[in-house]
Amino acid sequence: MTLLLLVRHAVTDATGKRLYGQAPGVRLSDRGRQQAEALAGRLGSLPIEAVYSSPLERCRQTAAPVAGALGLEVRTERGLMETDTGTWTGKTFGQIRRARLWRSIVSIPSSARFPEGESLREVQARAVGALEDIAGRHPRGAVVAVSHGDPIRLALAHYAGVHLDQFQRLEVAPASVSAVALGDHAPSVLRVNDTGDLTHLFPRRTRRR
Repeated sequence: MTLLLLVRHAVTDATGKRLYGQAPGVRLSDRGRQQAEALAGRLGSLPIEAVYSSPLERCRQTAAPVAGALGLEVRTERGLMETDTGTWTGKTFGQIRRARLWRSIVSIPSSARFPEGESLREVQARAVGALEDIAGRHPRGAVVAVSHGDPIRLALAHYAGVHLDQFQRLEVAPASVSAVALGDHAPSVLRVNDTGDLTHLFPRRTRRR
């Protein structure tokens, strides 16, 4: 069994204000850096054998303290990237909420595609494929995968058997941890949007001292 700890990156100055998609150069705010350090404190004593991250700066900045606390290096994984929002990249939510396409993305996401960007169905397939690859590299271990809100929610929907059109009912806050177990049997979603103690997920004998 592989235990996947899915971490959404910590906050930036644009979180909740702007659709920045795959734009480079978006970095954590002061509060986001504090969240990342607190996350390292939560995860640093657990028997985690690898830390993966989306290549974007905000995820690598979130992953770095965690990897440092564990004595590991951050491994980048392109499949964990944020949605390609195409020509909407950089627009504020106030701007895009006026568009008919936005109403489709919210109400029927399975049929929606960002203008000159990805469809959410493609993002789900990409994120799940990346997580399956990671699990294949660590068939009996626990790993951290730092990604973005929508890819994590889409992956959780897949593993929970929830239709893509309902994925936005799942809340994944910045710096939160969601846990999924993958193995020979059906996936188990163990935790969603956790911002507290995670030690109960690990047998006492395997915890780091």
